[in-house]
Amino acid sequence: FWLREERKRERERERGRHMGRGKVVLKRIENPTSRQVTFFKRRNGLLKKAFELSILCDVEIATLIFSPCGKLYQFASHDVDRTIAKYREEVGLPPLHSDGSRTVEFWRSEINKLMRSIDTLEARNKHLAGEDLSTLGMKELRQLERQLKAGVERIRAKKRRVASEHISMLKRKHKVLQEENVHLQKTLDELMEENPSSTLLVGL
Repeated sequence: FWLREERKRERERERGRHMGRGKVVLKRIENPTSRQVTFFKRRNGLLKKAFELSILCDVEIATLIFSPCGKLYQFASHDVDRTIAKYREEVGLPPLHSDGSRTVEFWRSEINKLMRSIDTLEARNKHLAGEDLSTLGMKELRQLERQLKAGVERIRAKKRRVASEHISMLKRKHKVLQEENVHLQKTLDELMEENPSSTLLVGL
């Protein structure tokens, strides 16, 4: 039923385009089913037109269509990758590898950046350990000294916090043990009051 209704609406739209002289207003089809039917029909028509144009005019065509759900439909008179490569060359974009990745030059540059970063970090670690200081001038040595002092101060502050937390924990444990000792002593006193004869046994 919905297919017949869609075809009917399509015929009415075609009739209106032929009868009216004004511009045809295109807007999104709200009904999902009608929108899907129209997509499949227009998609097939577009791919067919691309095929006919490539044959009739001997042109190189690549048509890519992604459906609303992301599915790819395509037509290419030649190889799609070749056509895309020609397009990128025409508009001045850098070429791609056959797998669509970035250029070798780009990745080589990225690797060089990472290697330089690694070298810098390794040199900094050696300087902090007091090694390889011969290449440093007075300014760099003073800066390193300030960094070391700041690092030592942070370490000391951390040690103080850890020690304080440890002392607090020991105090809490000591308090719990004291409370348990008081409770046990109270229980023992109550038992002795209830059974005085046990006092002699305890004293033996």
